[in-house]
Amino acid sequence: MDKLKLIIKREFLAKVKNKSFIIMTILSPLLMVGLFLLIVFLNQQNSEEVRTVSFVDESNLLAPIFTDTNSIKYIDLSALGIDEARKQTEGNYYGILYIPKNDSLKYLSKGIQFYSEDTPSLSLLSSIENKLENKIRNLKIEQLNFDLDKIKATETSVTIATENFAGEKSSKTGSVLRMIAGGGFGYLIFMFIIIYGTSVMRSVIEEKTSRIIEVIISSVKPFQLMLGKILGNAFAGILQFIIWAISAGLLLTVITYVFGIEATNSGTAMGQMNPEMMQQMQTSSASELQVALQEIKNLPILTMFFSFIIYFIGGYLIYSSIYAAIGAAVDSETDTQQFMMPVMLPLIIAIYVGFSVIENPHGPIALAFSLFPLTSPIVMLMRIPFGVPWWQIITSMLLLIGTFILIVWFAAKIYRVGILMYGKKPTYKELYKWLKY
Repeated sequence: MDKLKLIIKREFLAKVKNKSFIIMTILSPLLMVGLFLLIVFLNQQNSEEVRTVSFVDESNLLAPIFTDTNSIKYIDLSALGIDEARKQTEGNYYGILYIPKNDSLKYLSKGIQFYSEDTPSLSLLSSIENKLENKIRNLKIEQLNFDLDKIKATETSVTIATENFAGEKSSKTGSVLRMIAGGGFGYLIFMFIIIYGTSVMRSVIEEKTSRIIEVIISSVKPFQLMLGKILGNAFAGILQFIIWAISAGLLLTVITYVFGIEATNSGTAMGQMNPEMMQQMQTSSASELQVALQEIKNLPILTMFFSFIIYFIGGYLIYSSIYAAIGAAVDSETDTQQFMMPVMLPLIIAIYVGFSVIENPHGPIALAFSLFPLTSPIVMLMRIPFGVPWWQIITSMLLLIGTFILIVWFAAKIYRVGILMYGKKPTYKELYKWLKY
């Protein structure tokens, strides 16, 4: 145990004192916050951009619907005709909408065209199409001598209230929160395994190629060395993740407070509302907040927390053991490519299945992949927020622990042989022979 502690300490200190580790620990929160602010800024600029669109309505039926919005300004050039209007629009406006004359409402929508210098925005086209569809529909209803007001009065919005058999209410907000919580935990484990599992592999390759390993294993067993590397890198990774989370949160809070991003936007919006609209908005926001808080309260937070710790540790130990074995078997990082696909495949499948089974978290596919040890750390964490029976969680954890012990045993056998092998590219057949030594 003393030797294992020394190896863990050595790996941990070697990792945290590395210049790239220090630089990325400092820069990553800045990059994450900067990227977030850039996305907010670009969305704000995009939403504030006003496009000017001219139109020619030869049908004399649809012009009244083209009223200015926050993002689109309309100019009526119907009096000029389409040819002259196109000349005037080109280089001056975003584009021109042409509505040809047609005596039949049935075919009126078929000949409408939009001309622009570049490919038009999908959101702009969708906005114009919705206006035209609603107006032409209303014109057809009037042509059939139906009362449009009565038909509009029949339109009904249905919101289904959901509640379980125990009497606890739920909502769509709860499903979104469960999806975010499960997806966030699953993706965090995925990223941790990829980043720090690869780090273990590179560390093994570096020591093997520099022949330092020959000196080290004269004092410790290969299994102790492998386990020490895995745990040392894990502790360094956890420290880095904690620093990232704290510093990114503080940076975002300070920037939001200093620049008043939310306050400015909300203040501007509130200033444009009358008292009744403000009261309605406040009531709606309070109701939504209350629902959200109730949904958060209904989440199995303790189960999620303890399950995350176990799956986090178990998933990392399984894959980092495989990465360590691969590092010991090869002479350079280039040679690892032939072994990486079988390792990455279960992780990729887990992410894909995890997000796809959110629609059916209790189905047979979700159950199977949440029990399979190589995918359970991700898939099971995505299922737990939706409520999973305890027997499934316990079974999944037992399978995970059993698989971890088995894989560590196999990895250690490959590690102890491969760590001193030089100048030969191993094959799967060769690895199988090593397991029998």
